Amino acid sequence: MHELTRAEVDELLREQVVGRVGCHAEGVTYVVPVIYAYDGDCIHVASIEGKKVRMMRANPAVCFEVDEYRAPGNWRSAIVHGAYEESDEAEAARSLALLAERFAGGSGALRAARRPEASGRATVCFRIRVREATGRAVTT
Repeated sequence: MHELTRAEVDELLREQVVGRVGCHAEGVTYVVPVIYAYDGDCIHVASIEGKKVRMMRANPAVCFEVDEYRAPGNWRSAIVHGAYEESDEAEAARSLALLAERFAGGSGALRAARRPEASGRATVCFRIRVREATGRAVTT
C-alpha cells in the first residue's frame, strides 16, 4: 500500500462519478452516495433537500470518499475532509453548469434541479470546500 500524492488524489476525484458524503449531527452518522463535479477546490453537488442536507446544515464538518476497484489487490481511494457550504443562486448556477457539463443528459438530481416541483422537495446545491485530501492505493 502506498500514499497517493495530492495530484493523484485530484486525478481520482476528477475520474470518479459517484462519491460518498459522510456527515454527523446530533449523535448520528450518515453516509450517502452522490454524483458530483470536482473543480480542484470544491466538490459540487445538486440534491433534493433531505436528511443529509439537514445534518450538514447542523454540522458543516463533513468528509467525502471515492474509490476505484480495478482487480483483486489493485485499488485506489481518496478521502476529503472539508466544509459544507450551501450555494446561493449564482453559486448554484455554476455548480449546475459543472454537473451538466460532466453528465451530459443530466441525472435525476439535475433534472429535479431544473424542475424543482417534480420531486416535491426543494433542490439544494452545495459544495464541500476541501481542507485536506489524502489517498491510498494498492497495486499488484
